[in-house]
Amino acid sequence: MIQYLIQRVLLFLPTLILITFISFAISRLAPGDPAEAKVGAGAESGMSARAAVNEKTIELIRKQWNLDKPLFYITIVADQDKAHPTSWTERLTFRLNGLQNQFHLWMADMLVLDFGTSFQDNRPVFEKIMERMPITLTMSVVAVLVSYMIAIPLGIYSATHSGSFWDKTSTFLLFALYSLPTFWVGTMAIVFLCNPEFFSIFRTGLRSVNYSEQWSLFAKAQDYIVHLTLPMLVYVYPTFAFISRQMRSGMMEVIRQDYIRTARAKGLNERTVIYKHALRNSLIPIITLLAGVLPGLVGGSVIVESIFSIPGMGKLALDAMIARDYPTIMAVFTLSAVLTLVGILVADIMYSVVDPRISYARKS
Repeated sequence: MIQYLIQRVLLFLPTLILITFISFAISRLAPGDPAEAKVGAGAESGMSARAAVNEKTIELIRKQWNLDKPLFYITIVADQDKAHPTSWTERLTFRLNGLQNQFHLWMADMLVLDFGTSFQDNRPVFEKIMERMPITLTMSVVAVLVSYMIAIPLGIYSATHSGSFWDKTSTFLLFALYSLPTFWVGTMAIVFLCNPEFFSIFRTGLRSVNYSEQWSLFAKAQDYIVHLTLPMLVYVYPTFAFISRQMRSGMMEVIRQDYIRTARAKGLNERTVIYKHALRNSLIPIITLLAGVLPGLVGGSVIVESIFSIPGMGKLALDAMIARDYPTIMAVFTLSAVLTLVGILVADIMYSVVDPRISYARKS
């Protein structure tokens, strides 16, 4: 197991480099020039608008943001400064001028957690992320906990009461709920549940207009809860609907196995059979889904945060993509990629915890 973990951790670096390489290339393929957009002449404005701006200013901005350098290519140039070389190392000194390109400059800064400066407001990207991270992290953790706390018991009950009225009703309702798009549900929720013309039950935004730092901790928490209840409901419903169906399928497959029949034949009560023998094996598909949860802790929900005007990581990423803010886009994407790799590793470890038959070591 330890050897397997070491191998997986060592594979993180080349995998992460490959992911960032591909994402860097894709982000640069987007049409338009951030420098031109900064001075008010985007790609859609045409050549006439571009000629109306100060070309020197554009070039200075490109140089400041390293956009004047090549993207990837590496060149090897011989050093001819020595007139009488005495060794092969002096005859040919490799100078990797190609390392002075956009990708390698960004990678060098990323290794020291310097994600650069935002093209939008010239603020450090790391600082902007730290501002948005708490709200997204809070929403994501709560959503994950609530989803699993609802989905697992619901899936177990549906599987153990397969074919009952409750199972048929819950299956229909959850499939219908999962099929509803989040953007439509969020929009309808704002129109009908936050509108005085219909039902003004919830509030929009992150906090009240008259919010004050002088409020007590209880008053602040109450204000946040009032404003985040509706976004959290929209955030949670597709997740627990999907996980509960996966839990039901996994449990139904397990309870049909021979060892479950044997446990029942031995006279064990149904509760022991389900929760001691069947539950652990049926959790394997749920653990697989957990690998995709960690990236959401950073990426957040772009749709929910945009609809409800919540200043989280999802909205930050969306605004960065619209403005072609490369440093911010790459920072969010890199953090999500790291957490994806960590999530896969955690899922692999939990496999062996849930099912000891799973082994990563070669048996003699």
